[in-house]
Amino acid sequence: MSHRLLIINPGGTSTKVAIFQDESPEFVEVIRHPENQLRSFQRAIDQEAFRRDVILNFLEKKGVELGRLSAVVGRGGALKPLKSGTYQVVPQMLDDIRQGYVFADHPSNLGAVLAHDLASQAGIPAYIVDPVSVDEFIPEARISGLPELERESLFHALNLKMICRQAAASLGREYQEINMVTAHLGSGITVSAYRRGRMIDVSHANNGGPFAPTRAGGLPATGLVKLCYSGKFTEAELLDRMTKRGGLLAYLGTENGDEVERRIQEGDQLAKLIYDAMIYQIAKEIGAMAAALKGDVDAVVLTGGLAHSTYLVNSLRERVSFLAPVLVFPGEDEMKALAQGALRVLTGQEQVMDYEKV
Repeated sequence: MSHRLLIINPGGTSTKVAIFQDESPEFVEVIRHPENQLRSFQRAIDQEAFRRDVILNFLEKKGVELGRLSAVVGRGGALKPLKSGTYQVVPQMLDDIRQGYVFADHPSNLGAVLAHDLASQAGIPAYIVDPVSVDEFIPEARISGLPELERESLFHALNLKMICRQAAASLGREYQEINMVTAHLGSGITVSAYRRGRMIDVSHANNGGPFAPTRAGGLPATGLVKLCYSGKFTEAELLDRMTKRGGLLAYLGTENGDEVERRIQEGDQLAKLIYDAMIYQIAKEIGAMAAALKGDVDAVVLTGGLAHSTYLVNSLRERVSFLAPVLVFPGEDEMKALAQGALRVLTGQEQVMDYEKV
């Protein structure tokens, strides 16, 4: 039986919308939202009606009838810690999002809400797949060094879980048979230890690990405490600098990897130093996750936008290929990952996950 799916992926200034016929996209569109309109909303959830109406108008122009769909699938947000899988959107999930019981106020939290709004009009199920709050940590991975601060699992779960399946297939192995170290190389960088179907440890891009195009990564702890009390920044300003204006952007004034590599080719020694330092930190984190797997690593997997860079990939390969073969899956395809997750449930390959029982 064939399934036609509406996929919704809300971002900071846009909403991606797609129609999939099984795993084949009929179209994928990016609807841009003027920043002056979004600034009028205090929280991401306050944009619900605005984004819903924009999507409905777009679908009407495309001639898409909700009643002819099998399901609506939204990107999962920063919800409570959840097991990996596909979840049907239920009232408790919507209540948690609307009441702010989430890790962060992020546009991705709208994915479940918008999926439910549209699916309910057609009497079809709404799903989310592998939200960023997927948590499969082993107990040791939660310990930070201070009882007041527990390590949290927040990472690019949607893309990484799909890439792990692709990597296993490329090796001729089953998804739940192999061990891998995975690195999602985007504006934030997360490196994870994948052991036979579970991400047992992850470097949280906002709280540690390597610095990235816009994020500071792990910082000297005592120096950070002194900076907090220096009077130079408010709490909001310092959090913004660490998570949105750190990394390459803080050192070089740009977050664009292509721009940094152009500068390197033109002889900019500072650009080379900072870019190589980022690669060095990524490699160190890959080594740390290999240790979490006790050295039993079948592959090192690189994905995300920066994995398009020959310079970066070759530099990482030089440092980490002694661990295992390096497999590269550049870019990300979250829309396809959302479609695949829903299809695994609709076709009976997986059981739908119960949000209320997790």
